[in-house]
Amino acid sequence: MARFKVGVQLRPQHTDTTALREAWQRADALGVDSIWTWDHFYPLGGDPDGTHFEGSSLLAAMAVTTTRARFGMLVHCNSYRNPELLADMARTVDQLSGGRYVLGIGSGWFERDYTEYGYEFGTAPERLQALKAALPRIKERLGKLNPAAADLPILIGGGGEKVTLRLVAQYADLWNTFGPVENFRHKNQVLDEWCAKLGRDPKAVERTVMINDDEIDNYQAYLDVGADHIIVGGDHPFELDNVRRLLAHARD
Repeated sequence: MARFKVGVQLRPQHTDTTALREAWQRADALGVDSIWTWDHFYPLGGDPDGTHFEGSSLLAAMAVTTTRARFGMLVHCNSYRNPELLADMARTVDQLSGGRYVLGIGSGWFERDYTEYGYEFGTAPERLQALKAALPRIKERLGKLNPAAADLPILIGGGGEKVTLRLVAQYADLWNTFGPVENFRHKNQVLDEWCAKLGRDPKAVERTVMINDDEIDNYQAYLDVGADHIIVGGDHPFELDNVRRLLAHARD
């Protein structure tokens, strides 16, 4: 049994749908615990006008072409979809997958997505307040749907200490942030403090962290400061050597 969970985020930029599908199927066959994509409309690296695909549509395809890994968005931008609609989309994709979906969500940050697709960008505090308002609506709708999905796990991404981590303590089953190790250590401690203030068992929130490839061999440092689940990134041509290396550590 793995000593920690391993995930991969397959980025839908500078690639095509055939390569993406083959990559998530290979990752699933390798035995990863989780497979993710992202919720953007344009590449975040390389040619800003390069090829790119919408993440929610990819998740529906991932649901029916993988068999074992949990999967989801790392993370949905709350601003792009009505909360009730997002809940229904999540429930439907979860049904397609046989119950392996994780609803990942965050407040959003990439201004180009907003401006080119007609969303109001506003300010970071405004986007956080919108996320705060959306989460109970999502939870309520998941329980009202027929069939319902009240137990569908929610992941919240972000490290804001006053609002985001409080929302994690209130609503999330999983939480994701980034390295380096000291950043993760500090944010993890703040989350523990919020759990204590709100009467939530800190062990009820699975701690996931996205790391860089040059940190893979330093995985133990993340485990030592509270990580349960380590995620690496993948870009075209999706060779997944970093995934294999991290899985080897997890299986030691």
